Amino acid sequence: MEFNVKKLASDAGVFFSRAMQFTEEKLGQAEKTELDAHFENLLARADCTKNWTEKILRQTEVLLQPNPSARVEEFLYEKLDRKVPSRVTNGELLAQYMTEAANDFGPGTPYGKTLIKVGETQRRLGAAEREFIRSASISFLTPLRNFLEGDWRTISKERRILQNRRLDLDACKARLKKAKAAEAKAAAEHELRLTQTEFDRQAEVTRLLLEGISSTHVNHLRCLHEFVESQTNYYAQCYQFMLDLQKQLGGSKGEIFSGTFVGNAESASPAAATSSPAVAAATLPAVPTIPVVPTIVGVPNTVAEGVLNPNEVKPPASGTRRARVLYDYEAADSTELALLADEMITVYSLPGMDPDWLIGERGNQKGKVPVTYLELLS
Repeated sequence: MEFNVKKLASDAGVFFSRAMQFTEEKLGQAEKTELDAHFENLLARADCTKNWTEKILRQTEVLLQPNPSARVEEFLYEKLDRKVPSRVTNGELLAQYMTEAANDFGPGTPYGKTLIKVGETQRRLGAAEREFIRSASISFLTPLRNFLEGDWRTISKERRILQNRRLDLDACKARLKKAKAAEAKAAAEHELRLTQTEFDRQAEVTRLLLEGISSTHVNHLRCLHEFVESQTNYYAQCYQFMLDLQKQLGGSKGEIFSGTFVGNAESASPAAATSSPAVAAATLPAVPTIPVVPTIVGVPNTVAEGVLNPNEVKPPASGTRRARVLYDYEAADSTELALLADEMITVYSLPGMDPDWLIGERGNQKGKVPVTYLELLS
């Protein structure tokens, strides 16, 4: 390999001159060309943008992927320009475990049925989380990374060049002051004009790049709106999934407890059935019950047919009770009565009605209500 000795000597001289100028400036022994106030403000704004963009980017990555090991793995795949392998979300993994447990316990049992329902909701939540992470990465994280790895690197490079041009300019000014002979002064003045031209040109290039930070802010603002929209859609989906699950489980509570009581009654010994009422009353827990009105021949059983017209339902002569609402309940259709927690309503049962449901009345409003949402009062 051939070396250009003159070029190496020249580069070494320039480097030494810049080092000397920088050292003397730090020691207060040399003058320093100051940039105008507008340029300094642009530099400060660019540094502020870079620092906060890095912090927002890192914390958003933590929000989307709390596992540090997974983040490191994704970073390595990205640097190796390889596709990141698909990773199962925590919700999807929980759904898998719940489904497998339901199959072992028996999908027809109350516990198995509930596990399947909850597992399906967890699977939907996991899929929604995966879509949110993908959308947020594309619309928000990628533009922030592009700025730091693209525009900011260019700005940093041009700022370093400007710093070198400024050191060269101030070194030329110092040599001009020290020149005594006319020939030396002429050479120093010519060199100063050249370095001043290069400095001004580089300052203009750097200034244009720094003013582009305003466009960066506008772009990041648009990306921020897209991130908020993705997050809003994700949480709205999660809320709807949980509402649907809550409605599905509303009747399951009655199945669980009624199935438990029936199972206990069937497993009781025949001798217990023939025991005296006093013994039975002493051994069985006091469970509040609603008297069921027997079916009357000739009266249409509208509840058994699956159609309930609240205006046609008449309360029985006896068997109505007061009940306190435990939780808010949103009516699924016009045959149901919406409930508010802690309100008091009147309830009663009808012939052939599902034991998990009662008829509830609140003033002129009437409709079906789930038993599990009520505290029956004497």
